[in-house]
Amino acid sequence: MLPTSEILATWKKFDDFPMDTLTKAWYYHQSDGKKQRSVELMREHRSKLGVTGNCFDLAFWLLDEFKKDGVVAYPVGHDIDNDGAHVAVLAVNEKGNRFLCDLGDQWLTPILIDSNSEDFSEEVLSGFFPGAKVQVKTVERGIEVLYHRPNGKISKQTYNLEPIPPDVLLNAAERSQNNIYPKPLLECRLPYKNEIAHWEFYNWESFLSTNHGLYPDSPLSTVDAWVERIHQKTGYDRKFLYDSLKIYRDLGE
Repeated sequence: MLPTSEILATWKKFDDFPMDTLTKAWYYHQSDGKKQRSVELMREHRSKLGVTGNCFDLAFWLLDEFKKDGVVAYPVGHDIDNDGAHVAVLAVNEKGNRFLCDLGDQWLTPILIDSNSEDFSEEVLSGFFPGAKVQVKTVERGIEVLYHRPNGKISKQTYNLEPIPPDVLLNAAERSQNNIYPKPLLECRLPYKNEIAHWEFYNWESFLSTNHGLYPDSPLSTVDAWVERIHQKTGYDRKFLYDSLKIYRDLGE
């Protein structure tokens, strides 16, 4: 079951929002204070530099938009009390059905997760993910999302569906924003022929995933070249890209 119109209307505001760890590295060096930005500051950075943020940034932003649009929503995730934390949002439609909305996982379209709904299915489904089929299974205290790829590989993501309390979410976000891992990441959704494909930059490699296969990009050897490629995909400010990528390049040396 696809999300209802009021959920989809809010979700689609973020169609051209990448998910990245570049903003985290950049902002870490901008201030000595708290590293989790307010939604107001994120909007300012988006307006000036074109940038977005990581899963915590995007969850706060999405929750704020759902609230403005009158949609009931709350944060969920996994490993919220350690460095492997991931956060997403559950949005509830007028019938009480819950949909997983994960802007930190750019591949996945919002999907119904209520096993007691007549529209719920644990079958392998098409149309939610470029280049793979998706399956939602109920597990203890949550759900497991499995991604079935054409080559037979299956990856998965598990979510605890208990709402994350505000203080716990803020503490987890602050911890995440202070952990700069040495491998840069950016994901975005891009129009491609008659579909929406997924472009990913990770650890100095990039590729496009489509319903017709995976297309690796040509290798690049300089920060300047990566600045231009990522700018063309995202519209991110070039100086921002240079500064953030230089941080990651220095971390890797």
